[in-house]
Amino acid sequence: MSLQNVFDIAGSGLSAQSLRLNLTASNLANMQNVAGTPEDVYRSRHPVFRAGSASFAETMAATGVNILGVIESTVDPIERYEPGHPEANEQGVIYAANVNAMEEMANMISASRSYQSNLEVINTTKELLLRTLSLGQS
Repeated sequence: MSLQNVFDIAGSGLSAQSLRLNLTASNLANMQNVAGTPEDVYRSRHPVFRAGSASFAETMAATGVNILGVIESTVDPIERYEPGHPEANEQGVIYAANVNAMEEMANMISASRSYQSNLEVINTTKELLLRTLSLGQS
């Protein structure tokens, strides 16, 4: 495995965790949204990743993270009876976003630590390259 592959793999990890952090922030920001119908309410979004490889010859050496897309949660929105709310339907029901704050905070901590780990891989590899170059100077 060349050192360029290390940067590519860690870079794909950084991109994946950055997306994960952005989606978590979006979920938390929309956590208090309500609507009069279940179809109109915000649903939490989550990224879908896959370990990827460049080719068969490099399968064992070069894998990274492929971002397959973003999916919406299929969990039903939270139904609340609040007849005085401006968004309430004829039955006095509003639907709140299906965002779980505890899950989102755990996702944020996990994504942040994964991001930091990938950044540490890049920094360590860079330091090793610089030390290797300095060997030829002595």
